[in-house]
Amino acid sequence: MYVLGIDLGSSSVKAALLEIASGRCVGSATFPEVEMEIAASQPGFAEQDSAVWYRCMVAAVRGAAEQAGAAPDEIKAIGIAYQMHGLVCVDSKGEVLRPAIIWCDSRGVPYGDRAMEEIGRDRCLAHLLNSPGNFTASKLAWVKENEPEIFRRIHKIMLPGDWLAYALTGRICTTPSGLSEGIFWDYHDEAPCGFLLEQFGFDPDLLAERVPTFSVQGELTRAAAAELGLAVGIPVAYRAGDQPNNALSLNVLNPGEVAATAGTSGVVYGISDQKQFDPESRVNTFLHVNHTAETPRLGVLLCINGTGSMNAWARRLLGQLTYDEMNQLAGGIPTGSDGLMVLPFGNGAERMLGNRIVGAGLTGLDLNRHGRAHVCRAVQEGVVFSFHYGLQIMAQVGMTPRTIRAGSANMFLSDVFCETLAGLSGATIELYDTDGALGAARGAGVGAGIFRSEEDALASLRRRKVVEPKAGDYQQAYYGWRAVLDRNLE
Repeated sequence: MYVLGIDLGSSSVKAALLEIASGRCVGSATFPEVEMEIAASQPGFAEQDSAVWYRCMVAAVRGAAEQAGAAPDEIKAIGIAYQMHGLVCVDSKGEVLRPAIIWCDSRGVPYGDRAMEEIGRDRCLAHLLNSPGNFTASKLAWVKENEPEIFRRIHKIMLPGDWLAYALTGRICTTPSGLSEGIFWDYHDEAPCGFLLEQFGFDPDLLAERVPTFSVQGELTRAAAAELGLAVGIPVAYRAGDQPNNALSLNVLNPGEVAATAGTSGVVYGISDQKQFDPESRVNTFLHVNHTAETPRLGVLLCINGTGSMNAWARRLLGQLTYDEMNQLAGGIPTGSDGLMVLPFGNGAERMLGNRIVGAGLTGLDLNRHGRAHVCRAVQEGVVFSFHYGLQIMAQVGMTPRTIRAGSANMFLSDVFCETLAGLSGATIELYDTDGALGAARGAGVGAGIFRSEEDALASLRRRKVVEPKAGDYQQAYYGWRAVLDRNLE
């Protein structure tokens, strides 16, 4: 018997089957093999077609089930992880009205800034713990002003994972955690924020029905089951944004524990039981998957948009090297990349830089000394340096990790990346054999009552590698990079 996890990213969709008895991954597949397209018709725009998400999901699920040799009736629950902060709009018939505006789209920034000013900074931060910034609510405000005909036809808004669950079950719903990531949640009242909806002129009925994160949230329809090759009626029993879900997959559930990812974007996500905030909203606070009003569990999230996407750009630039080859080349260059520095901020407005669009860039390039290997290392160092810059902001709200847990994937497969992050931050890096799809599968097992608790679901989690901090020239290289960033922020 198995539980199925689906991880809807902005680059691809991954599906994984977890064997319930052993806790082993017995099948996984990712589709497409190359990154999904992000449409950018104007600078700062980022959209995707939800129909493409669905097709990729079908291919990934079928691939994982075939690899596992799983019969349709052996899959007992489905969980969904998804790219956060996106906006999907549907009409009264459930038809999608426009392409999804995804997380790295910057068009909502001025709408969020204006709302913060008009509501008042103190009131916003006291109730929302964040600026409306560039999140789902502000993206919807852009639609309201710039596409009024579409806005008038909206029946419900959804996050990407809400829409995928709807496509599987026919039920439109969301979670409190999802509402918090859209900046619709009032932490004081533990309910959707009425004054924010009023500020933007949104009817509260636009929000989907709320369901618990771990719960039966719908059942697989006959049409979806036929396309997936699965049995009708399988419960969708869990959904969460990719970063809360990643934390779940790494058993990061309690105050002081910290998870990280370095996929398309780079994230550090730490758990707190305090309703705290960064006065400048450079790091953001959301409801964690195991939050309750009685036992608060909040995720403090640092996001850098252009991490894996920066690495992917370098890979294309350098002639389609494999990532393993890039990691090997980077390992042959000393710390500091011989003076070559990379700012990895070319993927939209960066929250930790005050929602500014700084852009990516190479600095210190010497055409006589620098080659492919220097670029490979400078990109990885630039990403680590941006992580460290953000960790210093997180320290201001009481989050100073001694240990950072991550999946053994993406940029964490690089020794240079891990050793630089450990050496610069002083934190031990623990790598685990897990990913977002497996986290979603475990969550589904909890939501369907197959596992007794989150701890029971994670009992089979295994640590693969530990990277301890070591002495090196990391601080000197970082300060040189920081000087370049400061000049770009002037």
